[in-house]
Amino acid sequence: MRIVLIGPTYPFRGGISHYTTLLFRHLKKRHHTFFISFKRQYPKILFPGKTDMDPSLKQLREARAWPLIDSMNPLTWVNTVRYILREKADLVILPWWVSFWAPQFWTISTLVRLLGQAKILYLCHNLVEHESRWMDKTLTRVVLSTGDYFMVHSEGEKQGLLSMFPKAKVQKSPHPTYEVFNFKPFDAKRVKAKYELKGNIILFFGFVREYKGLRYLIEALPQVLTKIEATLLVVGEFWKDKEKYLRLIREKDVESAVVIVDKYIPNEEVGDFFSVADLVVQPYISATGSGVIQTAFGFNKPVIATRVGSLPEVVEDGRTGFLVPPRDPDGLAQAIVRFFRENRTAEFAKHIREEHLRFSWTKMVETIESFRHIK
Repeated sequence: MRIVLIGPTYPFRGGISHYTTLLFRHLKKRHHTFFISFKRQYPKILFPGKTDMDPSLKQLREARAWPLIDSMNPLTWVNTVRYILREKADLVILPWWVSFWAPQFWTISTLVRLLGQAKILYLCHNLVEHESRWMDKTLTRVVLSTGDYFMVHSEGEKQGLLSMFPKAKVQKSPHPTYEVFNFKPFDAKRVKAKYELKGNIILFFGFVREYKGLRYLIEALPQVLTKIEATLLVVGEFWKDKEKYLRLIREKDVESAVVIVDKYIPNEEVGDFFSVADLVVQPYISATGSGVIQTAFGFNKPVIATRVGSLPEVVEDGRTGFLVPPRDPDGLAQAIVRFFRENRTAEFAKHIREEHLRFSWTKMVETIESFRHIK
């Protein structure tokens, strides 16, 4: 196939950027693939973090990515369509994760369908974005109505899509594993000394937002500390309300057992935190796919997650981690203590290694290829 893949890549940071770059890397091995990226993602006033630029010294990037799209310049959207038509694409893959991209992607997909022969595949990271409003759902419906095919990472997202479009041609494929950060030997002793980490290390990783449920993990920590020695390592940029979490830490009297690294983690430092962790915990309130779980699995690290979204489809309870109900500090505490008291590290790591093929990028590409056979 002749494929045009659209989405962020370096110099933009974050999980969607990593995902799109790796997808291109694997698609081009089997197909004539063109990669169109962005000149600008968001106006500064709309981005909640410090910057959307990637500070990594070891960049995850591909040489043949064309930065054509400026989110605020409609002329670049039209130029993108011209490029797609000139390349005689059979398939155009567009990511969908936030409604900000509704005008841009609606314009591109509508014009491609009107003027060309390419089919449109929407790769839905989030069918409707986290902490969404009614307008986000409306814009999602409008944009995705221009798609021919859809790919999702969870059964819940598949059913949500079919509730919008009962005749949608949709395939489910697991979020692939991120093994690209596991590229050097790591010195766990050095990292523990640098951050003064003690006991068993529990890692919460990624942007801190309300839907990720960090508060419930903090609330669980006093129970954990009565049973085992542990440190909660919170690594990721706080997008808002940091003081709320600091206040909760003080109220629970666990300041000595919590270490916070409030910043976006460049690629070359990701492995430091996962290599030192004994256990990764995702106490999410809601979720679709999870790049954090797949990063943990790339380091063969067990995960405790909540039973929301795709997480139960990825973490096998009692085999690669434990599953607990959302908003349940008691359940979190019991699962954490059980993991360490039963010494499940080696057993779970073995099972995670056995699952690498199921979560491979090759499987992802094969799912995309399967749309050729759908009429």
